[in-house]
Amino acid sequence: MTPEEVGARLVALLGAATTFEVAFGQLHVDVPATEWLAAARAARDDEALALGYFDWLTGVDELDAFAIVAHLYSLGHRHHVLLRTRVDRAQPQVASLVELYPGAGWHERETFEMFGVHFAGHPDLRPLLLPDGFEGHPLRKDFVLAARVAKPWPGAKEPGESEHGAPSRRRVRPPGVPDPAEWGPDATGREAGTDA
Repeated sequence: MTPEEVGARLVALLGAATTFEVAFGQLHVDVPATEWLAAARAARDDEALALGYFDWLTGVDELDAFAIVAHLYSLGHRHHVLLRTRVDRAQPQVASLVELYPGAGWHERETFEMFGVHFAGHPDLRPLLLPDGFEGHPLRKDFVLAARVAKPWPGAKEPGESEHGAPSRRRVRPPGVPDPAEWGPDATGREAGTDA
């Protein structure tokens, strides 16, 4: 099936609230958050689609909402889809895909930890990567990173920025570029555009 045929098949199975687009040969299918689990089930169980291989899942902070994206692949038919939904930023929650794709467990845990999106029905939604007691969600755009003001950088960022002073860098011309004193408008004894 072509990407357009796969997208049309999913829209036919899921209804008018589902849309799709093909960009750069990649199929993107957008579903409402309430239909997230049903969309994944239809993609997996429909014989014409057979998208039974779960590849990855992640979140994207779009400032006004979070996009949840899952990449599904059909081993038999060799087509794939990016299944997307958007969840509210104030209460980011969507159904877990673990019952359909057990491999989604780790991906949902990471997305929960990094973005704060809750996956309803996940059997073990606990931190995966960050140390115990870590506060916040580091991949959100509103997460404030520790600045060098809080902990000074141990060395100079650039030559000459240290309070002790530093030797300046030796200027090196790129290969094949002649010395301006020998060629061009700065050449001694002649002006630009005149023959010697």
